[in-house]
Amino acid sequence: MPLFHATFRRLPLLLLTPLMAWALAAPAAAQDGNALQAKYTALASRLADNPFQRPLVLDSTEKPDRLSGDIYAVVDHPFADIGALARPANWCEVLMLHLNTKHCVVKGEGDGALLDVAVGRKFDQPLDQAQRVQFAWKPIASSADYLAVQLSAAEGPLSTRDYRIVFEAAPIASGKSFVHLSYSYAYGTAARLAMKAYLGTLGNGKVGFTVTGRDAQGAPEQIGGVRGVVERNTMRYHLAIDAFLDAPKPEQLDRRLAAWFDATERYARQLHEVERADYLAMKRSEYKRIKSGG
Repeated sequence: MPLFHATFRRLPLLLLTPLMAWALAAPAAAQDGNALQAKYTALASRLADNPFQRPLVLDSTEKPDRLSGDIYAVVDHPFADIGALARPANWCEVLMLHLNTKHCVVKGEGDGALLDVAVGRKFDQPLDQAQRVQFAWKPIASSADYLAVQLSAAEGPLSTRDYRIVFEAAPIASGKSFVHLSYSYAYGTAARLAMKAYLGTLGNGKVGFTVTGRDAQGAPEQIGGVRGVVERNTMRYHLAIDAFLDAPKPEQLDRRLAAWFDATERYARQLHEVERADYLAMKRSEYKRIKSGG
């Protein structure tokens, strides 16, 4: 039981953070604007009719040693604004919106840039109690009609490995953009035990977004288990990208934090974890620590 106990204590670093789900072999980027535009056309009916109250499609996949999540969505931002996500420092701004991201700084420049990230619990905590993960930054493509970037890391806590984050975007009509966010990870025995323990305790009763059926009253029943974990964090980070694009300037931090929290509360059944005042206070403290060089 020692392994199980140690694994269980570290669950927040593995299952309660998006970074521990942003891993292996995420579906590759569409490679160019035309391919992403074709995906937009193919998903037209699902974008128009879905339970999210916005043009958004969420899919997840569970394999014996891998989990992945994908969101395709129309966002109310012109493609020129999406270009801000071609800069690694702005991904730190996106990552920091999530409850479990405690610290993020960019080391190096250009194609050799690294995002040094600390992840931990859903409350304020010292950095020496958080887990460090370094993501390599890689711009895939940047043109007048297509942007694609990738973050990757070989290893994470326990037996997680092969992280990959892929984001891509293309312009569409009416000054909007079509975006795709993908993440996945590979895991071994220790992580599998941690997932089982989490889902039997802290994660018991939590759900994702995929509808698996209807209950006796006709209400939708949503996916649980590890796919629920992946779907929740996929949505959290899609909403983080949208909140950043709404308020990208440093002086707009409070507006950005409030926008992300309020957006997650639209899906409170899946995403509610802490109260608004607690979230805002925690994030302001974490940003203050980053600015102080802590």
